[in-house]
Amino acid sequence: MSHCILQIALDTPLDSCFDYRWPCEPGHEPAVGQLALVSFGRREVVGLIVAVKQETDVPPDKLKDALAVRSQLAPLPERWLALARFAADYYQRPLGEVALPALPKNLRVPKTVALDRALKKLSNQEARHDPTPAGMPVLNTAQQQAADAIGSAQGFTPTLLYGVTGSGKTEVYLQACAQVLAREIDAQILILVPEINLTPQLEANIRARFPGLELATLHSSLSEGERLLNWLSAHQGRARIILGTRLAILASLPNLKLIVIDEEHDPSYKQQEGLRYSARDLAVWRAHQLAIPIVLGSATPSLETWHHARTKRYRMLELRERAVKDAVLPRVRLLDMERDRPRDGLTSQLLAALRQRLERGEQSLLFLNRRGYAPVICCDACGWISNCTRCTSFMVLHKPEHRLRCHHCSLELRIPRSCPTCGNVDLQPLGRGTQRVEEGLQQMFPEARILRIDADSTRRKGSAQAAFDTVHRGEVDILVGTQMVAKGHDFKRLTLVGILNPDTALFSQDYRASERLFAQLMQVAGRAGRAGGGESEVLVQTRYASHPLYAAVTRHDYDRFACGLLEERRQAALPPFMYQALLRAEARELADAIAFLTAARDCLAADAIVINDPIPMTMTRVHNVERAQLLVESASRPALQAFLKAWVVELREMKTSRVRWSLEVDPVDI
Repeated sequence: MSHCILQIALDTPLDSCFDYRWPCEPGHEPAVGQLALVSFGRREVVGLIVAVKQETDVPPDKLKDALAVRSQLAPLPERWLALARFAADYYQRPLGEVALPALPKNLRVPKTVALDRALKKLSNQEARHDPTPAGMPVLNTAQQQAADAIGSAQGFTPTLLYGVTGSGKTEVYLQACAQVLAREIDAQILILVPEINLTPQLEANIRARFPGLELATLHSSLSEGERLLNWLSAHQGRARIILGTRLAILASLPNLKLIVIDEEHDPSYKQQEGLRYSARDLAVWRAHQLAIPIVLGSATPSLETWHHARTKRYRMLELRERAVKDAVLPRVRLLDMERDRPRDGLTSQLLAALRQRLERGEQSLLFLNRRGYAPVICCDACGWISNCTRCTSFMVLHKPEHRLRCHHCSLELRIPRSCPTCGNVDLQPLGRGTQRVEEGLQQMFPEARILRIDADSTRRKGSAQAAFDTVHRGEVDILVGTQMVAKGHDFKRLTLVGILNPDTALFSQDYRASERLFAQLMQVAGRAGRAGGGESEVLVQTRYASHPLYAAVTRHDYDRFACGLLEERRQAALPPFMYQALLRAEARELADAIAFLTAARDCLAADAIVINDPIPMTMTRVHNVERAQLLVESASRPALQAFLKAWVVELREMKTSRVRWSLEVDPVDI
């Protein structure tokens, strides 16, 4: 029997492609894109066949046999492999480290029980392919023009759908999808959202609009069985609409014809562990690869996308008015906390506005992007504060749980009865989190129905959706929430938004902080007055009422604000006018991390590349690990990529027994 050589990609941190021998019978040769079970060291692991060849450089006595080929699963398409190769090449990671984690866990285990069960279940289900939409509402003129432009687009057509909050971008997506599905036989459409808690509402809308089509959802909250079933449905072309978070961009979609990225500005689209990829950027590349349209929707586009639209690389479609008749953007007022001193964190004007909404039977939202009861507790006698012993951060007071908790390393401690330094029993909370705001509201408005939605109150599966359903049913008078409530939710009876403590972002060393703050304020402000029929208001409590960012917020003037920021970025040589990569190092001792980065800085030089000095990260210590970073910049993306490719080779040859390092291309947090 003749043999062939299978080149198989494995999920390993270094060179991830290895050769294995396999018997090749005529008509039964393995195919590129199939999964294979192989022995690697002392383990049996699943890899991906990326090439089938006749020869190998591996000596015969060291060449191992592959153990099995997963022939029951259709091979992954060549275009999917090309996407994985591009991501591996661009983000400087081995191919196996990109391709294998993109697959459901149940595909990557030695036993095939779960796969066989899922395939059998799908084979027993009748596929649904009726694209006829139901309950199509009439669009306004701007919406209809946008839907028609997207639905009729041919070839690679990147489009920014720039619409104010409440302008009906979701309805534009759905009606454009209906046009594509009606025109393209077996077409698949990928819709990405930035956060898991935004999927249930949109999923319900899609199922109601396309009852005759199969929908698959892909996000990290699914069980492994659910994720495998949904992934297989997409891979087989059964699912015509795929809705998911950033991981869905790496799904196998053989008939993909349109990509929609909702809230494209959101930093959640950037993966911050392992392969640090941008789902938005990969989506644009994938659309270009397949020559299909892609839509990037936002009321506050990222500066990169805005720059592309302004320079005509992307087409821009605008929705300047709210979709609901008589619904207008809320009036934004600044409450100067220097003149109106807060009581329990709330100014008298905000308290009066809350009381007025309660009397009218309307809903209010208080937005504070800080969970817990208080950011820190302290001792007035000696100045002790609740620092985390493992991180350069504070232990946050969680009063209902009677715990101090670090939000970085998850260390939990009981609240001390007295000061650990001087014994003083009068320890005081400093600052306010959502729990403390909720407690204050309950005392000031005992008759009100108050609900808090944050990461602490929605830990159990399904609890976030249950909480939002309670708000939608009108069973909540005052909602207190973090960024979880800031975008994507359509609260019909909400007429007042109060924004607490936004000032800290004004003084961040991160050059993206002002862009993110403006987007956050506009997004949360957009929750008010979406149903029309009344006056809505947004009250921003600040000690810096004259700051130009707040002036732009009061005018809902993203255009001028974004253009001003772009000019600042141009003058400062920052993205999108400069391309960056960040080398991070972690060690038990900060000196070891700095020494590694210093050696990395000096090991390779290149023209058109700026290599900055290594510095400690802002959060220097996390879980007793010291962290430092080194920023590399270039005005040329090809030059930066060429440098990184050679640099990674040098870095892998350096002695790093005391240091762990990672490289991030296009970093979003510096």
